[in-house]
Amino acid sequence: MNFPISFRPKLVDALKNYSAQKFHADLAAGVTVGIVALPLAMALAIASGLKPEIGIFTAIIGGLLVSLLGGSRVQIGGPAGAFVPLLAPIVMLHGPEALVVCTLMAGVILIVLGASKLGTLIKFIPYPVVTGFTSGIAIIILSTQIRDFFGLQNKLPPDFIGKLRALTETFQPN
Repeated sequence: MNFPISFRPKLVDALKNYSAQKFHADLAAGVTVGIVALPLAMALAIASGLKPEIGIFTAIIGGLLVSLLGGSRVQIGGPAGAFVPLLAPIVMLHGPEALVVCTLMAGVILIVLGASKLGTLIKFIPYPVVTGFTSGIAIIILSTQIRDFFGLQNKLPPDFIGKLRALTETFQPN
């Protein structure tokens, strides 16, 4: 299969007139992003049921790939809380190995969408759908913190409704 791809990473153009001044600005920006992204990556790994170092490795490798292959000079990549509700049940049901398969499948899908120019279809998703999706993800992420917030010892189920049931049973008056 031969795709007519004319993709050229922005890094190639950005390095042509790169100066020491730009390096210092990029270094400061990189340190700032790292201070925020690495602890967040660790927290998201823990929330997904993985070891913290997995989050660090993922953030570093993902950041490098975005930097090397990105289409914008100011494009950044890092951990996204929206993935926790997707990753946690996969890890819980199938183990961390399943994430590798899921990651490869998602990568292939993204490459096919990009090569076939189907990524532009995103503009047809209505704003209320995006807002609702984002709000739903926020509620689900909040639900992952309920156990720690209330100091509960018992493990809560991965699904939202299961968590609500378990909390109802925990806080029922005797």
